[in-house]
Amino acid sequence: MNAGASINELAPERRLRRLELTITRRLDGLLHGSYLGLLPGVGSEPAGSKEYRPGEDEVRRMDWAVTARTAVPHVRQMDADRELATWVLVDATASMDFGTAQYEKRELATAAVAAIGFLTAGAGNRLGAHVLGPAGVRRLPARAGRTPLLGLLRTLLAVPRGAPTTDPVSLAGALDGLHRATIRRGLIVVVSDFLDGLDDDGLGPEPPAWEQPLRRLATRHQVLAVQVTDPRERELPDVGLLTLVDPETGRRREVPTASRRLRERYAAAAATQQLTIAKALRRSGATRLALTTDRDWVADIVRHVQAQRRLARAARRPTAPGGAA
Repeated sequence: MNAGASINELAPERRLRRLELTITRRLDGLLHGSYLGLLPGVGSEPAGSKEYRPGEDEVRRMDWAVTARTAVPHVRQMDADRELATWVLVDATASMDFGTAQYEKRELATAAVAAIGFLTAGAGNRLGAHVLGPAGVRRLPARAGRTPLLGLLRTLLAVPRGAPTTDPVSLAGALDGLHRATIRRGLIVVVSDFLDGLDDDGLGPEPPAWEQPLRRLATRHQVLAVQVTDPRERELPDVGLLTLVDPETGRRREVPTASRRLRERYAAAAATQQLTIAKALRRSGATRLALTTDRDWVADIVRHVQAQRRLARAARRPTAPGGAA
């Protein structure tokens, strides 16, 4: 499949088949069966030490013996367990039903879940999901194999677009629910635009409501935050009078996009909003993977995995006494 082709134009079963072919052809061999491919592992097997980096490493994993021997703070490195449970929290609320480029945001979110599922299920890992939609959170138990994964993807494709919200649950509430449901250490993947829980204008200074629940998850699990965006959320085109509709509330507003000053103010505010989200994700301890509807999502995942593997290799590099590698 060409990553630029829209799966939304196909019947559900053909969409799933095309997604699977895309992932196995372009990514298999890079990620297949490798839990360490998505994030550097912090499982249960010791794998040496590395020099402590403030703001990046957890103090509770401090390796005091190496620290005392070298007089340089070090933290313990851990290999990931071989068979783990991966839990996915997927945002399928109304704000994800938006897209002005190759995909809608929810379509891209489904592709990200498919990539994670197909490429982590092969080693006996189990995949479970919490799907946040207009009717609240739907929970799918963690199971191994291709069939449960396809069931999850069908569930995502079947979430009705534009449906009225009957049981509203915030992203922060969904994260709290996932934290209560996942006791054993594993990989948590949160797929969202992370627009829920921001200030009224989305520009701060208050942290997003989901930051603390995400931080609680990150103290127990590895957390990968897949942020899905669209280019029109970052800048407005000059198309005259444009009617915008808030997908969450249905509110309408007419925007005179011919105004250069307005477009510049919008772009500046959008940049501030995205920076607010990125900083909150970093503070929470999650690893951020940014996907956008106007880019090749497969290439972006490949770049992310390659970067994480470089980090993992560097962390496992033997450290000589005195801190020199």
